[in-house]
Amino acid sequence: MWYAIISEDHEGTLDQRLAARPEHVARLTALRDKGRLLIAGPHPAVDSPDPGPAGYTGSLLVVDFSSLEDAKAWANEDPYIAAGVYRNVTVKPFNLVLP
Repeated sequence: MWYAIISEDHEGTLDQRLAARPEHVARLTALRDKGRLLIAGPHPAVDSPDPGPAGYTGSLLVVDFSSLEDAKAWANEDPYIAAGVYRNVTVKPFNLVLP
């Protein structure tokens, strides 16, 4: 089943985010390569695809796991959590309707 992982950043953590990004992206790439990643991306803090020093306010992922518990366990291992970037992570079941 698909699960939405909605993460919110602590303010002022752009440097930590950038430092942890390679490991974060590697985990997403592994899911993508297995066909288990629908979408992934950050929420810019300003209305721009490149927010520069304004940074980001969080991230949205839609991923495939066998259970909500597995999705939560995977989300809790995110390098952004270990780096102190995320202040809150919500994991919810997601039903893909369109496209």
